[in-house]
Amino acid sequence: MQVTPVVRTLARSLETPFLLMDLSYVRNNYYDIINHVNNVRVFYAVKANSHPRIVSLLNTLGSSFDVASRGEIDKLLSLNITPDRMSFGNTIKKIEDIKYAHSVGVEYFAADSEMEIEKIAAHAPGSKVYVRIMTTGSDSDWPLSKKFGTDVEHVISILRYADNLGLDAYGVSFHVGSQNYNVANWEKAIIEAAKVFKVLRTEGINLRMINLGGGMPVKHIKEIPSVKEIGDVINRAIERELSFVPNLEVFIEPGRSMVGNAGILVSQVILRSRKGNEDWVYADAGVFHGLTETIENFRYEIIVDGKQDDKKEIFTLAGPSCDSIDTIYEKVELPKTIGYGDILYFINAGAYTTEYATNFNGIKAPGVYFVEDFTLAESEFFQDEKGFEQDL
Repeated sequence: MQVTPVVRTLARSLETPFLLMDLSYVRNNYYDIINHVNNVRVFYAVKANSHPRIVSLLNTLGSSFDVASRGEIDKLLSLNITPDRMSFGNTIKKIEDIKYAHSVGVEYFAADSEMEIEKIAAHAPGSKVYVRIMTTGSDSDWPLSKKFGTDVEHVISILRYADNLGLDAYGVSFHVGSQNYNVANWEKAIIEAAKVFKVLRTEGINLRMINLGGGMPVKHIKEIPSVKEIGDVINRAIERELSFVPNLEVFIEPGRSMVGNAGILVSQVILRSRKGNEDWVYADAGVFHGLTETIENFRYEIIVDGKQDDKKEIFTLAGPSCDSIDTIYEKVELPKTIGYGDILYFINAGAYTTEYATNFNGIKAPGVYFVEDFTLAESEFFQDEKGFEQDL
């Protein structure tokens, strides 16, 4: 999302911090995937940004949804999304939540262990299960496979066990790691998944779905491959490795790549100070208020309004709370002239910002606005905040 005149006007008119979203990006991202991954069924990862307007738009476009909890299931049900369009993709589920999901009609369940299969068999009998392969997560900002997935031989064993317990051994999933910059990693994962299909289908176990997970990157400070480049690799690998599977179903679970570039987190400088030989800048958004991912040094592009061309210096950038963990970046280049009241734009911050945000220290989490609600022609909106439609 670009810093447009509308964005700049809102930054000076609304109380910071806030997340500004543009739904046209979400729409374009959905069709980008549909148009470049063959015969794919999209399951949007609700955890990335569960705002009702985003979920409702994707619903109208025809998306299905990857859910991680009963809370997310209930949110979708409240938006009139039917359970046949939900997949319970969390491999770590309470029995009560499995039972509830099954009772409302959810039929797809993820697993990566025997115990999870036992829970599903006992409380969601006959369900379609898919088991997650571990990947290295190489070339990604957020490797995920230390916590999720298992090796190919174990996946084969788990799916056999699921079949023996009367479940529908439906398929295999993987996740190459969030923000993955190397298109070859999708090919490697598909090759591994194909090994599972080859073994089990010869045993009469009818695997018929591959779930590509997430991982498509959003542009921040590194160059990224396009969805088309990733899709081309996926399509070739599936055709080569899985052509023996008739009517193969292909799922994908975009989260960050669906909404990341649709948002800008707008914050404001509330203090500049010097400590020894270090210069510090404090913003009214920090790791507890929208920038949690920076704890692991996840790097956003930051624009300081009106000072893009000023000479830069190294600063420590921190949030507003009374907690030392609330340090965004220990070393970041910012304009030498930065000071109180300056507006900071964290670019492409539509994913995993407000979802993580808290009211820690009694400081309000960022509000959420949509550019569709504002035009420069309606200038009276900018004179009276009561005229704004705010979605919290």
